[in-house]
Amino acid sequence: MRWAHTVAQVRAAEADLMAQLPEGALMQRASFGLAAAVGAFLGGQVYGRTILLLVGSGDNGGDALFAGALLARRGASVSALLLSQRVHAAGLAALRAAGGRVVLEPGSPDVVLDAIAGIGGVGPLRAEAAAIIERLGETPMIAVDTPTGVDVDTGQINGAHVRADLTVTFGTYKVCHLVEPAAQACGVIELIDIGLDLPPAQVSSLTSADVANLVPRPGPFAHKYTRGVVGVRAGSSTYPGAAMTCVAGANSGLVGMVRYVGDAPVIGSNPEVVGAGQVQAWVVGSGTSHDAQAHLDAALADAVPLVIDADALKCIHGPVGVPAILTPHAGEMAALMGLTREQVEADQLAIAREAAQRFEAVVMLKGRHTLIAAPDGHVAITTTGNPWLATAGAGDVLAGLTGALLAAGLTPFDAARVGSWVHGAAATLAGEHGPIVASDIARGIPGVVAALGIPAPAAS
Repeated sequence: MRWAHTVAQVRAAEADLMAQLPEGALMQRASFGLAAAVGAFLGGQVYGRTILLLVGSGDNGGDALFAGALLARRGASVSALLLSQRVHAAGLAALRAAGGRVVLEPGSPDVVLDAIAGIGGVGPLRAEAAAIIERLGETPMIAVDTPTGVDVDTGQINGAHVRADLTVTFGTYKVCHLVEPAAQACGVIELIDIGLDLPPAQVSSLTSADVANLVPRPGPFAHKYTRGVVGVRAGSSTYPGAAMTCVAGANSGLVGMVRYVGDAPVIGSNPEVVGAGQVQAWVVGSGTSHDAQAHLDAALADAVPLVIDADALKCIHGPVGVPAILTPHAGEMAALMGLTREQVEADQLAIAREAAQRFEAVVMLKGRHTLIAAPDGHVAITTTGNPWLATAGAGDVLAGLTGALLAAGLTPFDAARVGSWVHGAAATLAGEHGPIVASDIARGIPGVVAALGIPAPAAS
């Protein structure tokens, strides 16, 4: 599990550790890891390279100065542009002793380290720093801990900010590393272990090992009913293809049986799929158009968990009354919450949490990084996937897949976060050789599950 902690949690853990270590030892750990990451970013060729440090008053300015000293000793030409009258004195002395120098202009470096503010920074870049960042143009940028100008605890961006190619963070991930729009400003994330002792956090991201442990697997005496039966109410005369893609996601092998109720010619092209009957979970709404309310009412009457997608989201005005997963994209979330799409995209974490509490359901806010919010405030972030996922029907596949996991016995929160992870990984697998369509994602699901290393069921 990748936990994303708040600034307060990190500060408390740092204080506890520093009380046990010699003075300056924690910063030395961070600066050593940072220097190694910069060297790797430069392809291991540090000698003769020009490195600019943008240094503010915080401790991450000290991290950068000590790292700069290490890089200077390896033959790099290291300069520090000081953006505060108060910088880390020992770090600056170490840089100068190693041959580094203080400059007044950024020049044309090979790489820049953003150590302007760190996790203690609040608000956008100040005018002087913003002007320097603009002058540096496309110069590769490495953020120290977090890019300056992003809100560390919310993932919001409210003005000028650094856009990093690499962010080197210490001890743990922070919320901004996973939550958009800040996550995109972080670039690639490299985590340096500095020995912090941190509890689980409310924001997390699954790893492949977590998914392997959560994916339902049949036992030696399993049969189709014990593995779960998922029902799909999707499609209409207007959108018959939505039924096909939703069923494709559900019928990917992770559940014992798929039932379909609707008007699309699904069963003929999916011989395993059967008609109406008892289910352990329903998927409702994909492409149902004007029939969405009737399908939702029929599914609610069965009093089983639901995945509520697409058109059926328009029928939700309060708590659903059964365990449920809502699957809005930003536009649908805006309609649900009475906001604009721009407001949703700017403050995704807070709005996903608010929606989960308002509807007393798990809310899957789909996007580049999908957020899965539970009513208790826990949020899982999905970082798998690629831009090819922006294709018609991809959300229908996700709804069907998530419903299958729900019917197979996962909790709504687990079904949503595992479904989203597998869906993104399947898109990545299918997109290795170019563009994809939604049915390619569905076909990629078994390969993703197989790659998780889940053992085959034992023979009876």
